[in-house]
Amino acid sequence: MSTADPWSAVADDWGRYWGTFARPVWEPLLTTAATGPGSRVLDVGCGSGELLEHLQDRGARAGGVDPAARMVELARARAVGADVRRGDVEHLPFDDDAFDTVLAVNAVQFADDLDDALAEIARVLAPGGVVGLAGWADRSRNDLDAINVALAEADDEDPPEDGPLRLPGGLADLLADAGWTVLDHGVVPVPWTARNADDLVRGILFGEGDATVADLAPVVVEAAAPFRRPDGGYRLLNAFRWAVARRP
Repeated sequence: MSTADPWSAVADDWGRYWGTFARPVWEPLLTTAATGPGSRVLDVGCGSGELLEHLQDRGARAGGVDPAARMVELARARAVGADVRRGDVEHLPFDDDAFDTVLAVNAVQFADDLDDALAEIARVLAPGGVVGLAGWADRSRNDLDAINVALAEADDEDPPEDGPLRLPGGLADLLADAGWTVLDHGVVPVPWTARNADDLVRGILFGEGDATVADLAPVVVEAAAPFRRPDGGYRLLNAFRWAVARRP
């Protein structure tokens, strides 16, 4: 697997453990964007295609883009008929004015240049089109942060810090500063569940080799102990921020 395509190597596990994780944020994005039957919608960073399938169920004309070749394969298989192509948010392989709505869920923060990303999104949007952005909220609102901190300590690394888009107002300010008209923004709870300790460990450490998983499994299980349910599963409550804006 090429080092230029690292997500392909973990695409199947990502889809298994995280593919529908962001589902709670889909509804506020789609409702605010007034997405419905016939809407032309592009999902940037579409991953394994769960949101694309949901868009098709709503009657939208769905397109997707992802930089990972395997993610594109999975998305095409899940959302049959959707126009899914390989690319990234700064180089969208679609014509000008091709979409009414562009969605980027847990994706735009990976852009090398956010201004270039928003300019490219504006290019593929038709006049009056809207963008919906969503991503992780500040770490203090995420139970998963307890595990991330424990893993950082186990590797003798500093605990992770919040990027600006995770903070209150971050997504809305990004759009407003770029001249977009913000229609609404907010934060939604996003739980992540695991059926048992094995799924917990595999979900957190997906993409790691067997030796690393064996070494770090006790760290993950201990950090997740407060979130263990009586049935042996785990439920960690997290939060996503979202913002919808009309193109300048």
